[in-house]
Amino acid sequence: MSAAVGREGSPLRTGSLRRRTIVAVLALVAVLLVVLAVVVDVALGARLRGQIEDRLRDRAAAAASLVGVVDDTDLAERLSDQGLAVRIDSAGGDSVVAGPSPEQLRDGPPGPGGGPGGSPGERSQPQPSASSDVTVTASALSGDDQLVTLQSTLSDGSTLTLTASAVGVGDTLAQVRWILAIASVGVLVIAAGAVTIVVRRSLRPLDRVSDVARAIGAGERERRLRPTRPETEIGRVATALDDMLDDVVGAEQTAREAEARLRAFLSDAAHELRTPVAGIRAAADTLVRADLDGPEREVLATQVAREAARASRLVDDLLTMARVDRGLELERVDVDLRQVVRTEAERIPLVHPSLRVDLRIPDAAVPAHVDVDRLTQVLSNLVENAARATGGTGALTLELGIRDHVAEVAVSDDGPGVPADQRDRIFDRMVRLDSSRTSAAGVGLGLPIARGIARAHGGDVRCVPAATGARFEVVLPLA
Repeated sequence: MSAAVGREGSPLRTGSLRRRTIVAVLALVAVLLVVLAVVVDVALGARLRGQIEDRLRDRAAAAASLVGVVDDTDLAERLSDQGLAVRIDSAGGDSVVAGPSPEQLRDGPPGPGGGPGGSPGERSQPQPSASSDVTVTASALSGDDQLVTLQSTLSDGSTLTLTASAVGVGDTLAQVRWILAIASVGVLVIAAGAVTIVVRRSLRPLDRVSDVARAIGAGERERRLRPTRPETEIGRVATALDDMLDDVVGAEQTAREAEARLRAFLSDAAHELRTPVAGIRAAADTLVRADLDGPEREVLATQVAREAARASRLVDDLLTMARVDRGLELERVDVDLRQVVRTEAERIPLVHPSLRVDLRIPDAAVPAHVDVDRLTQVLSNLVENAARATGGTGALTLELGIRDHVAEVAVSDDGPGVPADQRDRIFDRMVRLDSSRTSAAGVGLGLPIARGIARAHGGDVRCVPAATGARFEVVLPLA
């Protein structure tokens, strides 16, 4: 079970890409809005509270300049008129208190200038006819969310305590928070609509990919995406799909062609076998039914033997072709190719006495690691092909050499040659330039078998242009 899962791979997660993208973008926008709201709240709150603190410092500095010039009670009244709770402790121990109590200040600023709800940047203060030399020597701020207290120590030893209401800061921040919340909701709604439209348009090419895939599955093999920008994400997907479709269509076409070739091969093989089998059957029937003696019986027996040999040769070729397709098992040995070629040249006059053989081999050894029997079969097939082309009475040349670091065995004849457009086709199975189906024409398997054996050795067989006749070259790697 685990091996099967490993081959098939884990299931593809197919959640909605559109939905995930929209949710992710909206979540990001919401987080940014929350961060913005927090920053605005903190910054605005600090700014408003800072304005109250600056106002208290200004009042303390102004009050210090009036100490000794204006009576403490009058000074306290003037400061309390600005919405401040005032306490003046003189150096002699006397205290003056004026203005609203802290509990009243917690309910809100009493005067028009008592907090951020009034004019926090206001700098109005009493203008005396003269001023003293008293200054603020030290200040300390304290308070909470509703009150701000500034305690200032003056240079004459007295202490001035000013308290202002900060309730307006909270009210202002509350209003700003509501505004930000409503604005954030509006922004999210607008963003949701905009992101939905953008994502749908952005993912529209994926819908086309699906449509093309379904169309091809329905039989429209020529449909392609052809992306205008193949370097983008969707472009890479579309390019990969086009490449896959080209491969699938190419493989399908190749399979059809292979099937057609297989059917033609089986048809030709059956046709080739039917001829000798029919001859054997006819001759055998005659031998069985007719009372023949002497020369007539010998002729029929010879015909049976000849047709049986032809059928056996065809069956052997078919088996050899099947082994080539499956992969030949070669019994390689180190050999000098000169000896292999020389042995083949010595065999030719025994089989084809009318052929004129010209053997050309180098003086130096040509080492190779080959299956001698299979290589001999290659040369034999090429020689038989040349003998058929020349009618068994022409000239044949066997030539061995080394070129471009490979061994090369050439078989040339002075027959009619091979047309240029047929030099690759003749290596297909059951292909013969002679349209007749006589035994002399062969069955069209010799050249495919020769090429298959050569390629199993890591070489090849090819038909190359020649001044006269045909020239076949066997290329083999050197040992």
